[in-house]
Amino acid sequence: MATQLSEAKFQTELVISWEALPKDFKLEDEPVENTGQPLLAGALRESLEITGFIQPQMLIASNFGLCATVNGQFIAKAPDWVYVPSVNQVVGNRKSYTPNLEGDIPAISIEFLSDTEGGEYSVKRTYPPGKWFFYEQILQIPIYVIFEPDGGLLEFYQLENKRYELKQPDENGRHWIDVMGLFLGTWQGTKEGRSGYWLRWWDQAGNLLPWAVEQIEQERQEKERLIAYLQSQGIDPNNLS
Repeated sequence: MATQLSEAKFQTELVISWEALPKDFKLEDEPVENTGQPLLAGALRESLEITGFIQPQMLIASNFGLCATVNGQFIAKAPDWVYVPSVNQVVGNRKSYTPNLEGDIPAISIEFLSDTEGGEYSVKRTYPPGKWFFYEQILQIPIYVIFEPDGGLLEFYQLENKRYELKQPDENGRHWIDVMGLFLGTWQGTKEGRSGYWLRWWDQAGNLLPWAVEQIEQERQEKERLIAYLQSQGIDPNNLS
C-alpha cells in the first residue's frame, strides 16, 4: 500500500529539486545495446572537436548520468549523447551531471534506438519514470532526438508548451539547431568498419563537418591540386620554402 501511495503521489505531483549525486548512489551499468552505439556517439563528438566547436565550458558526453530529485526520490538517466552549453565548473572526469545545480539544462539529448521495449518513448510517470517523461517533463530538455541507425530514421522533437512536438526536416533532410549554430541530419557511409547510417553535423553554409580521416583526405587532395597548379605554371613545388 505504501508503494502504491508513493507512486500515486509521484504521478500527480512533481516537486523537483536539483541535488548532487549521492556518494552511496550506484549508477546502473546499462549494457550497450550493440557495438555501433559508441561509434555513433564518438563520431558526433569527433567532428565538433576537429572544427574547434567544443569549448572548455561545454559538456558533451555519452552514457552519462543526468540527475534530478523528484518528490524526494533520486533519478538518474543516461542518454546516448548529450550536449550542455555551459557548466559552472570544468571537471575532468564527471560521473554524473545535475542541471541547474552544476550548470545549464542540456540543450539536446540523443538516443540511438535500441532493442529494448520502447525505453526511449516511455512516458511512464511513476517511479522510476520513463526517459521521454524525464527529458520532457522533469529536465525539460529543449531538443530530443531519437535515431534508428539501421534504417536511418531520425525523429527530431522540440519542446513547445511543455510537450515534445515532432519537427519535419528542411529540403536537405536536416534540422537546424539554433543554440549550436549547426544542422543535424543523417549520412550514409562507412567509418571504423561500420557501414550504414550516421548522424552528422553541417554548418550554416551547408558544409559537412568532417571526421579526422575525411579532413586528412581533403588536405591531401588540396595539396595535390596545388602541386598540379604550380607545375602547370612551370614552378617546381620542391623549390618553395
